[in-house]
Order: sequence, then C-alpha cells, then structure tokens
Amino acid sequence: MAEKTRCEECDRNFPSLDALAMHNTAKHNNSLDNAKEEKSKISKKTIFLIIGILAVIIVGYFFISGNSLTGYATSQDIQKITLSFKNNYYPNTIKVKVNQPVEITLDNSVSGCFRSFNIKELGVNYYSKNPTDIIRFTPDKKGQFKFACGMNMGTGTIIVK
Repeated sequence: MAEKTRCEECDRNFPSLDALAMHNTAKHNNSLDNAKEEKSKISKKTIFLIIGILAVIIVGYFFISGNSLTGYATSQDIQKITLSFKNNYYPNTIKVKVNQPVEITLDNSVSGCFRSFNIKELGVNYYSKNPTDIIRFTPDKKGQFKFACGMNMGTGTIIVK
C-alpha cells in the first residue's frame, strides 16, 4: 500500500511522511495558533473595553462630586487672608504664592469705601458687601502690587512670590 504524502489542505505532494508532517506542523498547525491569537484578540478587546468604562466612571465621579483630578485648587491650596481696618488695611502687607488661588475677606471692622477692594495690576476689582463675601483671584505674575480701596484712601501691598 502506498504512503499518503499529499497534504489535504493545500493539495501538495511530499516525498515522505516526515516531509508531510514537517509541512503540516509549519504551515497548518498555525490554524490552532490563529484560534489562540483570535481568542487573545478578543481578550484584549474586552480588557480595553473594561478600561474605557472604568475611565468614564472615574471621570464622571470627579465631575459630579466636585473633586478634582488636576487643575483645580483644593482647600489646602487656597491662600486665605482676612483683612481688618485700623486707620488702614491690616495687615498692610500680605504675601502669597504665584499661580495659587487667593481668598480675601474683609472683616466687620472694614466699612464704607474700604469695602471696595482693588489690585489693578492683577485685575482684581471687587466690592465686598459684608464679611461673608469672598474676594477670589489667582495671581499669575510675581512682584509687589498695591492694593487699595475705591478712593485710594486705604492702601497696602501684596507680595506675590
């Protein structure tokens, strides 16, 4: 009986069974490899889908909760200052850090035009109606800047480092 040395998948003849076996191992056993690779691709797609869904959930949480990922100040980053009035703003000189949010409140001792608070070089111009009002700004440049009331009667210096 003659040996079968023909490849059934690609219809080629081979001189021996060993040659046919080597051919099948090299050329056609990759069909098993293809199935494994396809299964692996499905797994990769599933993993990317899960990562995408988790990313959307995390970003949604931070958006809805008001917490921040980056770019927004936390209460620890905010520089809070309370100014009083004793013949002038007190303290008369305040120091803050550049590119960090500042919150200034004017307490009960500040009245009249002194509640109109301005730092022209930093673009701050705010009238604080009462001590619960907060003057918010973020200094974007370093230097010494004058702050004053609306009539320039009360003045002081803000040093941005």
